[in-house]
Amino acid sequence: MTVILTFIQRAIMQGIPILFGASGEILTEKSGNLNLGIPGIMYMGGVSGLIAAFLYEKAAGESAVGVVGLVLSLLFAILVAMLGGLIYSVLTVTLRSNQNVVGLALTTFGVGFGNFFGGSLSQMAGGVGQISVKTTAAAYRAPVPGLSQIPVVGKILFSYGFLTYLAFIIAVVLTWFLLKTRKGLNLRAVGEDAATADAAGIDIARYKYTATIIGAGIAGLGGLYFVMEYLGGTWGNNSFGDRGWLAVALVILSIWNATNAIWGAILFGGLYILYLYIPGLSRSSQEIFKMMPYLVTILVLIITSRKNRPEDQPPASLGLSYFREER
Repeated sequence: MTVILTFIQRAIMQGIPILFGASGEILTEKSGNLNLGIPGIMYMGGVSGLIAAFLYEKAAGESAVGVVGLVLSLLFAILVAMLGGLIYSVLTVTLRSNQNVVGLALTTFGVGFGNFFGGSLSQMAGGVGQISVKTTAAAYRAPVPGLSQIPVVGKILFSYGFLTYLAFIIAVVLTWFLLKTRKGLNLRAVGEDAATADAAGIDIARYKYTATIIGAGIAGLGGLYFVMEYLGGTWGNNSFGDRGWLAVALVILSIWNATNAIWGAILFGGLYILYLYIPGLSRSSQEIFKMMPYLVTILVLIITSRKNRPEDQPPASLGLSYFREER
């Protein structure tokens, strides 16, 4: 029983950064922008938040307050991640560069950005793994008071920091926004047919910029969660693994619905660590288990494409730059 409870808890924890990344990418893709820079943006958000917390705690010393470090790191992570979204928007919306190329370049830049500054921070702190932002990390990891002490239920549902619950809230609110509001309808119209939306008086550039920048900010929270809550305020180069790409895959698995992404993220989190709970696996067998989230995504893609239901398909203009003069 204890092993099962631990597995469920770990699956949720593994799934949260993936859920943040997928939610941000769903918002972005609904505008017609395909931002493959999400993995790099998650790196940028994580290392930026860690830098802010580290510098604050170093300056404040023993008088450092966890909540202050939390607010500073949260703001810094979101702003830097949104800057990544702004760079992507300028290059793809204004300059009309190829979205795939820009996205992949942004991921390469973001990973390098994270490893460079994270490695530099480690050297300042005395070596790799010596970064200590325990005060701030403790604020991030604080569970729900009282409820987390409930046997079984408390451990599964209430033993996480606030970013876990924020990820769920963002996913639900995002679904409501896209399906139930006028601006959400306009955004979806932009992603489906920018020329028609433009003819209807919708500001294409504004919607694309806004969705991409806010989506990047949400994705950046995934990197911050991984660094602060999951790793406890430490940094290791390339420690994110392929979670950023799993977030992109989750967009397809959830059929562009952020509420579906909640369950998909937990599923991905469970599949990602499943090999750790199966004794006697060889190294090659472990790698096969690590492939399972991608295999599930491919299976869902095949099934949805065969059904060909409009609500299960990606935005019709996804990945295509809009040229108004061609309308």
